[in-house]
Amino acid sequence: MSARLEAQHLYKVFGRRPDEAVDRLREGADRQELRADGTTAAVIDASFTVEPGEIFVVMGLSGSGKSTLLRMLNGLLEPTAGTVRFDGQDLTALSGRELREVRARKISMVFQHFALFPHRSVLENAAYGLAVQGVPRAERERRAGEALALCGLDGWARSWPDELSGGMQQRVGLARALATDADLLLMDESFSALDPLIRRDMQDQLLELQRTLRKTIVFITHDLNEAMRLGDRIAVMRDGRIVQTGSAEDILLRPANDYVASFIQDVDRSRVLTAGAVMDTGVRGDEAGCACETATPDTPFTELCAISARVPHPVAVLDGGHKLVGVVPRQRLVGFLGDQEGGATPCDSPREGTVTADA
Repeated sequence: MSARLEAQHLYKVFGRRPDEAVDRLREGADRQELRADGTTAAVIDASFTVEPGEIFVVMGLSGSGKSTLLRMLNGLLEPTAGTVRFDGQDLTALSGRELREVRARKISMVFQHFALFPHRSVLENAAYGLAVQGVPRAERERRAGEALALCGLDGWARSWPDELSGGMQQRVGLARALATDADLLLMDESFSALDPLIRRDMQDQLLELQRTLRKTIVFITHDLNEAMRLGDRIAVMRDGRIVQTGSAEDILLRPANDYVASFIQDVDRSRVLTAGAVMDTGVRGDEAGCACETATPDTPFTELCAISARVPHPVAVLDGGHKLVGVVPRQRLVGFLGDQEGGATPCDSPREGTVTADA
């Protein structure tokens, strides 16, 4: 299966003589050297692919270049160098008119600030992208209504934006993107303006929609826990560069450098890891103990801890064919949580006494 979206060696430089600045970056110059000359390198040599139906999260601190990178993916910003391909089409080679057509029909964007029209109803806001496409009114209202229902806003179509809460307004923005049936959704800090509880609800909503719609999504965030929760894969950016790309488990267990390691040190590992990430694969069938309670490679860490607390032996991990693929001793579970602060973990068992990370 070929990638739906491909970014190849993207650079974005603001300021004087940007092409010359790209040459200097390729030769080893850093951001600070260019800044001294009045030039800002926002994105430096960024390459990645996004597979069909994948949520690809780009995360980094403010100023890391993540939003600039996103805007190059749909042509809102022209790359100084590099290419963006969508379904094999080179977007960087398109004219302005052709790019507008792609944005109208194939790529939708959900912004951090809801960008709703206050003088249009919720239904009219959700149908706006279809109106731009020239879809007849009856058809666009039907499709917008279906998108609002998917986003939990059935019954609010005739309301005005100022009658909705912040979370509901963001759902309208998501419905507007879904109504166009675009192949690619670009989401720029879409939930960061929301209160924590509403933000969590929107994350749940997106994951639920994704199970049904299987859209290809590029999601920008500065929140590591949000990235870990949503992303099939995550790209970590620092100073304009992508410093690591991988699954949440890859980044959590195998950070590429000290920067990534410091970034992830406060992540709640129990919410990210699965049995497949922590199991010992160097086992024989007779080493699994009694298999009265078992796990699969996708069993969440917290559930794995609960199983471990109920059985007196390592937890057997079985694949879809009920074949043993690994075991998880209790000491191994606690070891994966050993770097985290706090007292007892869900893995502690009164039956066996307290187990420490040094066990």
